[in-house]
Amino acid sequence: MKIGIVCYPTFGGSGVVATELGKALASNGHEIHFITYSQPARLDFFSENLYYHEVAVAQYPLFDFSPYESALASKLVDVVRFEKLDLLHVHYAIPHASVAYLAKQILASYGIHVPVVTTLHGTDITLVGKDKSFNPVVTFSINHSDGVTAVSENLREQTLESFEITQDVRVIPNFIDFSRFHNKNRSHFKRAIAPENERIIIHTSNFRKVKNTQDVIRIFHKINEVIPSKLLMVGDGPERRNTEELARQLDVSQNVRFLGKQDAIEEILSVSDLFLMPSSSESFGLAALEAMACHVPVVSSNTGGLPELNINGVSGFLSDIGDIDDMAKHAIHILEDCDRLQVFKDAAFARAKEFDLSKILPLYESYYEEVVEAAKDKL
Repeated sequence: MKIGIVCYPTFGGSGVVATELGKALASNGHEIHFITYSQPARLDFFSENLYYHEVAVAQYPLFDFSPYESALASKLVDVVRFEKLDLLHVHYAIPHASVAYLAKQILASYGIHVPVVTTLHGTDITLVGKDKSFNPVVTFSINHSDGVTAVSENLREQTLESFEITQDVRVIPNFIDFSRFHNKNRSHFKRAIAPENERIIIHTSNFRKVKNTQDVIRIFHKINEVIPSKLLMVGDGPERRNTEELARQLDVSQNVRFLGKQDAIEEILSVSDLFLMPSSSESFGLAALEAMACHVPVVSSNTGGLPELNINGVSGFLSDIGDIDDMAKHAIHILEDCDRLQVFKDAAFARAKEFDLSKILPLYESYYEEVVEAAKDKL
């Protein structure tokens, strides 16, 4: 099958999932065409089945903002026509689903009918989509997609509650590629980070307010009072400066390392003992799944799709949003005993295995076939 994939080419969850899915589909024999404004961050290799089409946006004095949606729609029409794609899979409702609808109408004028699958990832529904100025467009775009998926049952429920959806929304969860994410022996790196054999705690995110990175510092402060430990903060974003300042105020900055954006996150996860995710909103929690695949238990909030991933008392613990004391208590419980820590590490890995790419990829392939056949029946 020839499939076009549209996504945000960033380190965010939707871009990562879209890119990893495309790479896996290509490895499985499908012809995959990425259509984005820059090369996706995780598109780190190419094969005979992988193609990349850049969306070039011209700058005109007439416009205050670059007309990206128009440029993307034109590029979709071009790629579908000349590469003879069977399907478009767009990730994130805004603006990709609405742009895909426009492209479909243009393509129909050429006698080309290409089905569109839209995958909802989270903030396109829980944040941006709830803005009244976007609501009609989001609702229309979802309802006029040929197939719609959501990455968790919670996100599906929120979509149906927030919008007047007449379209079926299929839940296909996020996945993990164990050929990349697995525990690796990096003892030399661990000794460099924790020379006194301190516990290593990690947080990865885009440092937006919703990630509550300052809560990570507050939790670590409480942990560090009881257990000698180091904290690795991976990623970058608008809240980094405030988070660094709080670490200084709480006098833990000497035990906290801000590592910025990292491509080889699995290398860092392999030396970690605990993952902290105190987010205010998470549609799934892909970063937590990556940690669990590397045998790292998770202490997280109980928001969104996290309870569907992180099993309380098994792969880690869940706490109410903002409950710093409870999260710190659970973290200490996991970290204070070596045997108990190993039990949680093993359980986290076992839970991650349930989201193995080899189990999730066939769900997408089957759904693509279902959507393509249904679209043919409508002609």
